[in-house]
Amino acid sequence: MGDLTNAGYGPLSPDLDFDRFVALCSDPTGGVATPLATEVVRGIPIYDGAEVRRAISNPTLASAFRTEVATVVGSGAGVFVVCDAWNDLDVLDAMTAVLHTILEDERSSKADAFDHFASQGANSRAWDVLGKSAKLDPEAYVSYYANPILTLAAEAWLGPFFQVTAQVNIVHPGGAAQSPHRDYHLGFLTDADAARFPAHVHRLSQALTLQGAVAHSAMPIKAGPTMLLPGSQRFEAGYLAWRDERFAEFFAEHQVQLALDPGDAVFFNPGLHHAAGENNTTEHDRIGNLLQISSAFGIAMESVDRPGIAAATFPVLRKLAANDELTDDHIAVCAAGYAFPTNLDTDASTAGLAPPTMQDIMRDALTAGWSASEFAESMAELVDRQRPA
Repeated sequence: MGDLTNAGYGPLSPDLDFDRFVALCSDPTGGVATPLATEVVRGIPIYDGAEVRRAISNPTLASAFRTEVATVVGSGAGVFVVCDAWNDLDVLDAMTAVLHTILEDERSSKADAFDHFASQGANSRAWDVLGKSAKLDPEAYVSYYANPILTLAAEAWLGPFFQVTAQVNIVHPGGAAQSPHRDYHLGFLTDADAARFPAHVHRLSQALTLQGAVAHSAMPIKAGPTMLLPGSQRFEAGYLAWRDERFAEFFAEHQVQLALDPGDAVFFNPGLHHAAGENNTTEHDRIGNLLQISSAFGIAMESVDRPGIAAATFPVLRKLAANDELTDDHIAVCAAGYAFPTNLDTDASTAGLAPPTMQDIMRDALTAGWSASEFAESMAELVDRQRPA
């Protein structure tokens, strides 16, 4: 991944080299050539959907496109746009109607909990619209997601057997901009937790997902399409830097927004510094279907009953804690330390990051002196919260 390929292993340097970050972002393309793009806007390559569809039918051109955009996502701008990626407006409109139905159903049932990452009323968001739309309108689901451009983009970065998740987001007039950030996996952790991971995992995290967004409405600049900082994914310590004020200020001054039409799609590296823009219109809802596409390799080999293991071993850990012999090693082998995958409708995230992990619950239980039965009940409740709808 460009700058990242020369980085070493072992602990990540805690030094946030701001000058290095500026230098990388001042060269947004990273010297990556994009001959298949129809234009390049401030470093971001723009592809014509009709041309990409024609390329898909030609194995040589399809391979060239995959190679080009994979290089862009890793070593170049970190982001690319495909105009008219969803070219069948009937298919797009059908899914838009499904998304509105999901949002209206949830608006009536969730009340104040409805807005996940914004002040009440600023936006409307629904989790797992992939599963919900498949059950609500299977025909619309199949027609919409079986898009060869989506497949080509995902396989270019992740290879085959990828898995898609999706969350619809509507930013209403007056909806405020997000703070710049990086995304899942490491982007959902606190700085302290992210810093515990070695340098090569910071590089690997970017290769495990591809972010995407499909425009379901016109997105003029005034409506606040996603702000993007081309080249920022090449800064290795970016998962520790995005909360730093210097980096946020640089983002605000140099971010790029691109106006989108319905059916246009943006795909980007999860390590790219980005943020939803402010909707400065008075009557225009900005509607996007946010895609998070995961590598097949982000899945464990065996299905393991980790809540069952935690409940079974809790009495042993209570004894160790009572004798001041409990260590993090004990907790690590008895409970899962990662909050995902989960059902974000029922297992709420904390401050837009991650919900409590099994290890968090176990530590709290040990500190509070819970009984074995109380902890077993908490594990059963966790299973229920994480179960898909």
